Amino acid sequence: MSAELGDMSEHNIDERFTAPYWDERYGSATRIWSGNPNPQLVREIAGLEPGTALDAGCGEGADAHWLARQGWRVTAMDVSTIALERGAAHAEAEIADRITWRQADLTNWQPEDSYDLVNAQFIHFPPELREPVYARLAAAVAPGGTLLVVAHHPSDMHTSMHRPSEPDLFFTAEELAESLDGKEWEIVTTAARPRSTTDPEGRETTIRDTVLRARRRP
Repeated sequence: MSAELGDMSEHNIDERFTAPYWDERYGSATRIWSGNPNPQLVREIAGLEPGTALDAGCGEGADAHWLARQGWRVTAMDVSTIALERGAAHAEAEIADRITWRQADLTNWQPEDSYDLVNAQFIHFPPELREPVYARLAAAVAPGGTLLVVAHHPSDMHTSMHRPSEPDLFFTAEELAESLDGKEWEIVTTAARPRSTTDPEGRETTIRDTVLRARRRP
C-alpha cells in the first residue's frame, strides 16, 4: 500500500495517516489496488520455507493471499477495516483459514508476537514516525526470520509518476539498513530495483523500488 501523505506538525498527525482517511479511500471504489502480489515480495520471498508472516499495511490483501497460497500462516494488518473486510471476502476458501485479519494503526501499534517474516510494502511516513514504526516492525521478526521492506525510491520524485512532494517521505535501502544492528542482522538485499509501469497519463515509464531484505541472526 502506498500512502499519499502530507505535512505533519509536532502535535497533529496528518489525516492521511488515520483510519477514517483510508476507510473513505477504500470505500470510494470496489478495488483500489491491482489484486496482484507486489513483485519484490514474490522475488525475494519465493524461496523461503513458509512459516508465520506479518503483512503490515496489507491493504486489500493481495500479498497476504499470495503468502497463504505458498503455505505461510499470515497476520494481515491494516488501519482500514474496509480494506480488511475486502481482503477477507476475496480470500479463496482453501487459504482463508491461513490468514488472520487485524485492524491496527502502525503509528501506535506494539508487537506482541514474533514472525518468521515481516513484510512491509510501500509504507511511507516522515522520519519522526518512520523510524519508530520500522524499529517496531524489525522487533517483530523472530530469530532466523526475515524483514522485507519495499518502498518508493527517492528517484521516483523525478519521474512522471504522481508522488508526494515531500522528500522526507522517501528513503533508500541503505539508509534503512543503517538503523539495523549488524551484530543482530545480516543484510541480504539493498537495492534500488527498476520496474516498468504505466504512469497516470498512460505512458510507459521506469520507476525504482527501494528494497531491503534482512535476516535476523539466530
